[in-house]
Amino acid sequence: MNPDTKKKLMQVSTPTLCTALFKRGLRNQYIQDVHRLNPSLPNMVGEAFTLRYIPAREDLNQLTVFQDRTHPQRVAVEQCPEGAVLMIDSRKNPRAASAGSILISRLMKRGVAGVVTDGGFRDSPEIANLPFPTYHNRPSPPTNLTLHQAMDLNLPIGCGDVAVFPGDVIVGDGEGVVVIPKEIADEIAAEAFEMTAFEDFVTEKVLEGRSIMGLYPPTDEKNKEEFQSWRVSKNR
Repeated sequence: MNPDTKKKLMQVSTPTLCTALFKRGLRNQYIQDVHRLNPSLPNMVGEAFTLRYIPAREDLNQLTVFQDRTHPQRVAVEQCPEGAVLMIDSRKNPRAASAGSILISRLMKRGVAGVVTDGGFRDSPEIANLPFPTYHNRPSPPTNLTLHQAMDLNLPIGCGDVAVFPGDVIVGDGEGVVVIPKEIADEIAAEAFEMTAFEDFVTEKVLEGRSIMGLYPPTDEKNKEEFQSWRVSKNR
């Protein structure tokens, strides 16, 4: 990822990104029903590395499968690239864990940017204390083998009703997670960064008592000029 793109995405919100994507006709990029475990962290930004689960079959999902070093869940934890976001397709089923604190801790120590599942994590109190971005639907103590069979890596998946392709740019904040197609990530980041500066200006003026009429959206030329002066004064 372009370092400047990443820097900009670290400073913008998922609502602003959703608006920038909406302008390009992309209306289904926000992952539904996932929540950040540690609310104190900055934005999560990284390229998608994917893991897909299918429904478990009892004869194929005994605890002994974890002794196999080629087990896809274990391989995902050891191969997800530094700076990437591990995106897990758990079929929107949080009744069994997508992962637990040990695997999440390993990803953190390897320099992964974060983990997102549309299922649940076990050991969620411990994960919530880590300085590492993680998003799930809800806590889920049962082992993943109860309902999930890890199947394949780094192929297109669905996560929270959103198509995720390997290499797509993932951004998470306190509200949730947005998927940006990798081909337009640079332009979306640039536009969202500009939008953020303007929204900060508007917020400041509204809190001073200004009407939104002519200000948001900026149809009044005087307001447009005032924004440019404000931006220079704020070094934005």
